[in-house]
Amino acid sequence: MIAPLLAIAPATVSWSPKVALVMIVANVIAIAIGKATIKQPNVGLQLPSANLFGGFSHGAMLGTLSLGHILGLGAIQGLAASGAL
Repeated sequence: MIAPLLAIAPATVSWSPKVALVMIVANVIAIAIGKATIKQPNVGLQLPSANLFGGFSHGAMLGTLSLGHILGLGAIQGLAASGAL
């Protein structure tokens, strides 16, 4: 029963510097989106070096990097499916 489901699953991409670069760019884009849209980015638990993290609090940084990983996953899967990676 599970074999047909595994047959339609997309092949995963092996890690390479190209994959890492796509994920880094996706996270930078997500941080820029968060910087522009979060109204109170410094409310809550503070990170050890606020200047290093752009003044984000713990929650804001987790939220933006979660968005970055979701964007990165989509970009990597899309680029792999099109043959660019």
